[in-house]
Formats: sequence, C-alpha cells, structure tokens
Amino acid sequence: MREVLTEDAIAWLERQSVLDGASLVASLPDSSEFPTLTVDAWKDWFVGAAELILRKTPDEGIAAFFQSDIKHEGTWIDKSYLVQKAAERTGSSLLNHKILCRSLPGSVTHGRPSYSHLLFFSRGIRADIAKGSPDVIADLGEKSWARGMGIHACKTAVDFIRAHSASTRIVNPFCGMGSILAAANEAGMPALGIERSPKRAEAARKIRVARAGTGWEIVNA
Repeated sequence: MREVLTEDAIAWLERQSVLDGASLVASLPDSSEFPTLTVDAWKDWFVGAAELILRKTPDEGIAAFFQSDIKHEGTWIDKSYLVQKAAERTGSSLLNHKILCRSLPGSVTHGRPSYSHLLFFSRGIRADIAKGSPDVIADLGEKSWARGMGIHACKTAVDFIRAHSASTRIVNPFCGMGSILAAANEAGMPALGIERSPKRAEAARKIRVARAGTGWEIVNA
C-alpha cells in the first residue's frame, strides 16, 4: 500500500501526466532550504512548484497544502497567498482553508507564527457542506521530525480528501519522513511518496500511526 521514491519531487512531477485517481498532499520547503536563492527567487520557485502540483492533480481530485508562514527582515511572507496565486493560474478553487495551532491560542511567538495553514483545492469538486469539519484544529499532533506536519494535521488532510473525493490513492511530493503516507495507509488508502533524502525516504517507508486515546500517535518511526 506504500511506495517511496528517492528522487527530486519536482523532476518526478514534471515527467508525469495528470495523476488519475489521486489526490496530492504537499508541504513545500521554506526559503531556508534554498540558501543560494534570494527570497524573491524562492517565492517564484514556490509558486511554480505549487502550480505544478495543482496541474498534476486530476479535476476530480484534491490538492492539499500544509504551509507555515515565515518572517523575513521584519515582515511576514504569507504562504497561503503564494499557493492561491498558483491556484488562480490553474483554475483551481479553494474548497476549505483550515488553521492548525502550533502553540496555545493567545501565546506570543517570535520568528514563526503560532498557526499553520491547511488549504484544499480542486478544479472539479465542490465541498459537501453536510460533511463539514472544524476550521480550526487546536493541536498539530506529534511530529516525526522538526519539519513534519504533525499527525493530527495529516489525519485532517486525509479525512477531508476521503470525505469529499473518490480518490483511490494519495501522492505526497516532498514526503519527508512519511507521516502523510502513514495516515493514508491507516485510512485504507495506498500512498506514494517522493523524497530526495535517502535517510528520510527510508524512514518514510517504515513509519506507522496508531490511535492513542482521543488522538493519534506515531509508532515505528
């Protein structure tokens, strides 16, 4: 039910046609992971990468983006805005925009915000209001690594895709250590991850999740 490819996600996506039957989930990397690029050049890369993901998502599928804003020289860079720019270029509509708390509401944070965005887009699907889910998630959940989504965020993404699409698999470019893949498998969906780091790709092949009380936890990471 799970395959992890050790290669560059952009190069892999560029070789693919539209990924029939799939929904895609991605968390695109920060500017800090591109030390040779200016911030403006990274923004161009980011929008282009989001556009590529959206174009490879079939009309009847959903593209989900988990992104946390960053601060640069005293000003915020809103990644949800960057993804929206890509969506406009591809004719994709925003189905839902969830906020996930990274720290307790009311907390003062520095450098990074106390929330993350989880955005869902599609060209052909419209969300069923009878299958609504919370717009604010109080806890990201346990992470498999520092840049991971958090298992509650992963479950939220997978559950939304299952509720609002007929997708039969999840494709996760930039899969990191594989929390999305584990959440998809737990929900009975096959998953494909693409990760250029051999160490993270190997971890992504092994990670599992399990129910813990009213939430979820990572096991065998």
